[in-house]
Amino acid sequence: MGQKINPLGFRLGTTQSHDSIWFAQPTNYSENIQEDKKIRDCIKNYIQKNIRISSGVEGIGQIKIQKRIDLIQVIIYMGFPKFLIEGKSQKIEELQTNMQKKLNCVNRKLNIAIVKVANAYKHPNIIAEFIAGTIKE
Repeated sequence: MGQKINPLGFRLGTTQSHDSIWFAQPTNYSENIQEDKKIRDCIKNYIQKNIRISSGVEGIGQIKIQKRIDLIQVIIYMGFPKFLIEGKSQKIEELQTNMQKKLNCVNRKLNIAIVKVANAYKHPNIIAEFIAGTIKE
């Protein structure tokens, strides 16, 4: 029997890119991974609590995180970014303050950008959320 490997390892660099881009010393590596998990969970929880879309689908395709010494940049790829863009400044600022409280980042700036996915129903994560939402109903 052959060895089992993760197919994402083959795709990285050719057809896909990394979800997190940062460098850390080996002693701080696990802390940075946990911080990424907190960021992703905070975004998903905030959107689930505040969503008002009729289909009940958040439409989060991907969350990319880029970290530098003084800046954390979060790019949220959404299929249906209406709810965040309608009250853009207020809702994004609220999300930023929630994330800064969770992360306790005093000396780091947090920047959140929202990008609309061109073909939302061709993205596998969005389709999975839609199917799960219809099954729950």
